[in-house]
Amino acid sequence: MTIDVTSVHASEDFHLEIQFRNGERRRFDMRPLLRQKPWNRIAAPHLFKHARVEYGTVMWPGEIDIAPETLYQDSVAC
Repeated sequence: MTIDVTSVHASEDFHLEIQFRNGERRRFDMRPLLRQKPWNRIAAPHLFKHARVEYGTVMWPGEIDIAPETLYQDSVAC
């Protein structure tokens, strides 16, 4: 099953509110990943807020992304 992201909202507390193609809305905590490469490059709120949906997943400037399967599996229902 393909898990595509259809919309995303990046909050100031480094959480992503994500809508998936299957209709589910989930919340993903990016804080643990922001200490690791390449996500450490978006660890400032003014950079993190530039999250967008592209190719069925969440991306940031600099072509930083995260697998949609990870976003789904490691998130919680809202």
